[in-house]
Amino acid sequence: MSDSNSSAHHLSLLLYSSSRLLIQQFQIRLNELNLTYPQYLVMSVLWEEDGLLVNKIGQKLHLDSGTLTPLLKKLESMNFVKRNRSESDERTVAIQLTYPGKSLQVKVLELLKPLEENFSEIENPELSTLNHSIKSLLERIESSKNRN
Repeated sequence: MSDSNSSAHHLSLLLYSSSRLLIQQFQIRLNELNLTYPQYLVMSVLWEEDGLLVNKIGQKLHLDSGTLTPLLKKLESMNFVKRNRSESDERTVAIQLTYPGKSLQVKVLELLKPLEENFSEIENPELSTLNHSIKSLLERIESSKNRN
């Protein structure tokens, strides 16, 4: 396969492997709270901005409603969020953190502290550059996906 030597191929392998390993490290810690990594991602978006509409959460996480709805239902059954349907448009649902959902943030941050310490060993400008590069890559991929 001649494409196996391409830059895109190598990048995809590196991103896949590193993301898998990093997510595993997150999941090991999140297991203590019976929280999955995707549930954590939803909660982290809501900790940044509570009361978002479901489609806005989906946009931020690049998830469709078919994937997001079961996550939100599970988080609601765990009493971390409350789904509120709009009275004017039944299709519009806002997600509010409950008190236990807000309190969970402190517990999660404490559990993830060792991971944060690992990243603090990387020079801040280097980590900032890496984050910027990955964000730019994501934007390019989204842009090319929308053109196709």
